[in-house]
Amino acid sequence: MSLSSLRRARVCAPHALSFVLPLSAVALAIVSPGTARAQAAASPVASPIASPSVGTVVITGNPLGSAQLAQPAEVLTGEALAQRRAGTLGDTLAGLPGVAASGFAPQASRPVIRGLDGDRIRLLDNGGASADASNLSFDHAVAVDPLVVERIEVLRGPAALLYGGNATGGVVNTLDNRIPRNPLGEVGGRAEFRLGGAAREQAGAVVLEGGMAGLNWHVDAADRHSQDLRTPRFTPPAGDGEAATPATRVANSGGRGRAGAVGVSWADAQGFVGVAVDGLRQHYGVVVEPDVGIQLQRERVALAGERRGLAGPFSAVEGQYSRTRYQHQEVEGTGEVGTTFRSQGQELRLQARQAPLALGAGTLRGTVGLQAERLDFSALGEEAFVPATRTRNDALFVLQEWALPGLTLSAGARRERATVQSDGDAADAAEPRFGAATSRRFTPTSWSLGAQAPLPGAWLGAPGWSVRGTLGRTERAPAYYELFANGLHVATGAYELGDAALAAERSLHAELGLQWQQGGHSVQVQAWRTRFANYIALDASGTDIALPDGSGSVPEYRFIGVPAALHGLELEARSRWQQAGWALDASAGLDLVRGHNRASGEPLPRLAPLRLQAGLQASRGALSLGLVLRHLAAQHRVPATDRATPGANVVDLSAGWRQRWGQADALWTLKLANLGNALVWNASAVLPARERSPGGARALTAGLRVGF
Repeated sequence: MSLSSLRRARVCAPHALSFVLPLSAVALAIVSPGTARAQAAASPVASPIASPSVGTVVITGNPLGSAQLAQPAEVLTGEALAQRRAGTLGDTLAGLPGVAASGFAPQASRPVIRGLDGDRIRLLDNGGASADASNLSFDHAVAVDPLVVERIEVLRGPAALLYGGNATGGVVNTLDNRIPRNPLGEVGGRAEFRLGGAAREQAGAVVLEGGMAGLNWHVDAADRHSQDLRTPRFTPPAGDGEAATPATRVANSGGRGRAGAVGVSWADAQGFVGVAVDGLRQHYGVVVEPDVGIQLQRERVALAGERRGLAGPFSAVEGQYSRTRYQHQEVEGTGEVGTTFRSQGQELRLQARQAPLALGAGTLRGTVGLQAERLDFSALGEEAFVPATRTRNDALFVLQEWALPGLTLSAGARRERATVQSDGDAADAAEPRFGAATSRRFTPTSWSLGAQAPLPGAWLGAPGWSVRGTLGRTERAPAYYELFANGLHVATGAYELGDAALAAERSLHAELGLQWQQGGHSVQVQAWRTRFANYIALDASGTDIALPDGSGSVPEYRFIGVPAALHGLELEARSRWQQAGWALDASAGLDLVRGHNRASGEPLPRLAPLRLQAGLQASRGALSLGLVLRHLAAQHRVPATDRATPGANVVDLSAGWRQRWGQADALWTLKLANLGNALVWNASAVLPARERSPGGARALTAGLRVGF
């Protein structure tokens, strides 16, 4: 038996689709621009190097509603999001300052922020927990279809105060208005379609919503199909007993998926209350195993409400509850199910905003809240490398902001109580591996201090400069797989072994930022450093584990706590001017992350290299044209168990054309990606997937977005 043959044939057990999925046919049938609601004309197509617009409030990390954040953030919405949309959340965000993608081929790619991934990046669905198994393994997809998302907020750096220790690296929040938060009128919405690309994608989504007398409704549906990814010529690793041969496609990288949702709410000027139900189905190939497919399904029910303008010590209160059921089965062509991953998650979050209070020469505002999360996980089958577990987490948090003339100070703290229980081996287990049932308890405590202030006009030679800085400590309870894993993980080609005695992960973070804004010109610089006293790493032990049939062996990797440090730099610059009737937007960016094990001096794995970007967007009337140049440096700073990644230069071209169709606003887009057909390797991807799945070849994608 070889490593590849250890994945047994799998098939998804019969399961009735959620009733929301057939909504695609209904929604497509009733779209009619002639009866649609008119929307205000949107701005020209945004540059692919996107940043938040001036005055944008990032709800994810700023519950106080301030106009400024002490933490760097990015917002993608409208045309900027339409230009960047990809088949996965990770690929949609990759290339933003400090953001890379885990890159397990086109169907499974999770965001990586400042060199941190997995359980250190918090993925949110409308501000609530998004329960799936994407943090467990690189081949597990994020259960979100970017086509139905209307807005994505990205916070770089620790956001543990509001969302817990597993937001050590940052937060990605997807918003889709499935629970309408504001009163709606006559029927409106949008439809978006995409065709082409290196994976020959065919995708479409429709969003409809409306309301009357404060009662609102929302319906959305999406469908996506893609083929194996076309690439520049490369040589993937050969299978057992086979000779390596060049290829121009990533084998077993195609996929298909459907998503749909319905939501209702009641809303007025002071708040809202509502409920939404959504469903998602995906079926895609696993590139490290040519005959293996994954069938994923998720159903989620969410309730949310908010009331503003209250009298008394709190001016607003909000709450949300979600319940998610997730299943993921791995299958081969013969149809027998090998491994089934199941999880059921619940989250309750309550938050109250204090009424502004005069304090000294300034104004004090704050938020207090509580959060409770439950996650029951099980893995069934001979390749299950973690036992059934139950994770419980309860937390209290407080965030305060004191706005003084010319200075804003912030402080916050969070206290958690986390319990992780393992059911151990089943009574009838043929090969016991997980031992007896056991439990671990943790009490992570996190705090943060921040300050921001404008600089005098004489500083740095021009007015408009401001400075911001943060200092904080974050603690994260180990995830269930870091504690209790014990088995062969085929996706990484390693035998993974957890440590039930692991202590909580502890880190200290410091960051300093400068920002300048003058009209249409801006510059942002961020320098940061994170020092871990107990970084939970998956490191090679130096031991090889023999395969059951004696045909070979795989390396053993252990989850261990090590001292580590990461630091980085991010630079963004934008400029806007007029030339011969054209509106020109130039942008440039640089980001760099470095990390090492402080005990051994060895680099940390899967860190993105130095990246440089430059873009120019030209708009005149209904037409917009774009050019983006990207330089990815070679990544030679890798641990002994990895391989260096060569550099690459990539050129992307884009064009947009806006039309009016009666009451509707239509945007046609064309994007020619990788004009020079460069061979691009993702240094943030795990090695078995990276060497089988480089970036896509030169390809043209056409899109149509209609708002009505």
